[in-house]
Amino acid sequence: MSMFSGLKASFKKIQSGLDKTRTNFVGNIVSLFSSNRKIDDNLLDEVKSIMLSGDIGVTATEKIIKNLRQKVKEKGYENSDQLYDLLKEEILAILNENPSNEEIFKLKGIEKPYVVMVVGVNGVGKTTTIGKLAYNFKNAGKSVVIGAADTFRAAANEQLEIWANRAGVDIIQQLPGADPAAVAFDTVKSAISKNKDVVIIDTAGRLHTKGNLMEELAKINRVIKKLKPDAPNDVYLVLDATTGQNAIVQAKEFQKISNVTGIVLTKLDGTAKGGVIIPIVDELDIPVRFIGVGEQIDDLQVFNPKEFTDALFENN
Repeated sequence: MSMFSGLKASFKKIQSGLDKTRTNFVGNIVSLFSSNRKIDDNLLDEVKSIMLSGDIGVTATEKIIKNLRQKVKEKGYENSDQLYDLLKEEILAILNENPSNEEIFKLKGIEKPYVVMVVGVNGVGKTTTIGKLAYNFKNAGKSVVIGAADTFRAAANEQLEIWANRAGVDIIQQLPGADPAAVAFDTVKSAISKNKDVVIIDTAGRLHTKGNLMEELAKINRVIKKLKPDAPNDVYLVLDATTGQNAIVQAKEFQKISNVTGIVLTKLDGTAKGGVIIPIVDELDIPVRFIGVGEQIDDLQVFNPKEFTDALFENN
């Protein structure tokens, strides 16, 4: 497969994964803009309502509407059908504030192994994300080992083992109830001895016992630093797009207890609330690194703002 056809396949996956959001949000926008109405306050109020119902959030919506008003005035636009490209440009402008993910698999300047800790509440798709993340790194030519440090949930290890097998990567695990920090330590130690490129550590998802979780994450941090002082190199927070604005609330809670450096937004294919990525980029000082657009192992895609916006506004 050529590089171009690979990119095309990736775009098709994102496009397909955004079907529900496109039907809900862009479909309503198209209906409104094709009505050949005069651009006035009433029309812009309707645009605002559609955006809010698409989970774009108050702050990002206000910013976009303000910029639309200004550009309509500057360009002398009068009819609603002239707003479509303007709206797309404004959404892309916000998403472009996200730091580039272009070289995400190159791990430049990082001493092996690159260690990423994955956090998130139970039910957001953390286990499947880790499997898909491992698959992505392996596909990029990296050797990977997963650490099953969510020892609290009985089924977590079994699920993670299935995904590790699918991805074709190693997994380090202990019996349920084992010390999560011990699992993390063993995983990093194994990766160093076997000269692995990447370590992905699963963690518990019990945000309601915030104090315990903070202690657990701090302990994992401490023990892996004994083996690799700069570890973890990244902490990825997994958020479920189907929860809409609650995803932002979760992110703010996790920011209080962990040094989150990247976001993985899952289950975009199962929701009409995919617009939530716009306030996530706009309001949170954390880059979106990956998006989940399906259940298959290759459905975790690197987040690219232009690709995402084009797929969202694509009519074909």
